[in-house]
Parts: sequence; C-alpha cells; structure tokens
Amino acid sequence: PIPIIKGEGAYLYDNKGKPYLDLISSWWVNLHGHGNPIIAQAIYRQALQLEHVIFAGFTHEPAIMLCEKLKKLLPESLNWFFFSDNGSTSVEVALKMAYQYWWNQGIK
Repeated sequence: PIPIIKGEGAYLYDNKGKPYLDLISSWWVNLHGHGNPIIAQAIYRQALQLEHVIFAGFTHEPAIMLCEKLKKLLPESLNWFFFSDNGSTSVEVALKMAYQYWWNQGIK
C-alpha cells in the first residue's frame, strides 16, 4: 500500500510528497476537498462538546433538529425516526424492520 500522510483539496500526498488525484474519496471529500477549513473547524467545535453518543435510549440536539425538519417534509403518518451508524447497517435495519412489520401482520 502507498503510505498517505495528508490530503489537500482533490489530492492525497504520500510520505515523499508525491500527489495523487483522489478519485475514490468519500462523499464530503468529493464535494468539498480534503482539509476543508470550514468542515474541519465544525468537526473540531463539535468534538469539544460531544464526539458521539449511541442512540440506545439517548439522543442529542442535532438529531432532534434533523427529525423536526424531516417531519415538516414528510406525510403526517411518517413521524418516527431511526438512526443507524452507517450505510450497510441501515440496510440491515431496514430489512429487519420490514420483516418485523410483515411478521406482525401474520405473514411469515
């Protein structure tokens, strides 16, 4: 593997300073580039207050605010929200919820 030591804009840099155009980066890097100072400052401010809390009987203000905004966009009957920590887990949870729904309907 190539040892990457930093990212800046659309580029990754190895331990010898050679740049590589990052064409496989994550979603926010694709939009805003590596080392975006606005995003870095927001992450820093949030980490000083609260890095992470699991949604197992807990919540936090940003999650509540997101749910309130989503409720305004969705039909009234869609007023429950479930958060998952990543994309693959969200698919697993959605399948389990669908299975549970049909089980509750008596369809097995």
